[in-house]
Amino acid sequence: MADPVAGAGHGPSLRIDKYLWFARLAKSRSAAQKLAEDGHIRLNGRRIDRAHAPVRAGDLITFPHGDSVRVVRVQALPVRRGPAPEAQACYEELTIGG
Repeated sequence: MADPVAGAGHGPSLRIDKYLWFARLAKSRSAAQKLAEDGHIRLNGRRIDRAHAPVRAGDLITFPHGDSVRVVRVQALPVRRGPAPEAQACYEELTIGG
């Protein structure tokens, strides 16, 4: 069930809450769901208000992290919540204004 599901001709995708949790960008899946449902996440510049929004390779995700804002580019869709090095290979950290 953790395998990315093929979208309607748009390539494989994964729910944004699962992606954030699998990639270790959120401490728990419920924390990732709350971020999405409260409208704190932007996917490719558009505000997301649902945890089941699909994420695909190449997408940009912007979200609050502590006192700062993180921007990451999706490199790959993880199939599980693995160790940190495996999770970090799934995204590229981008710097704001730099």
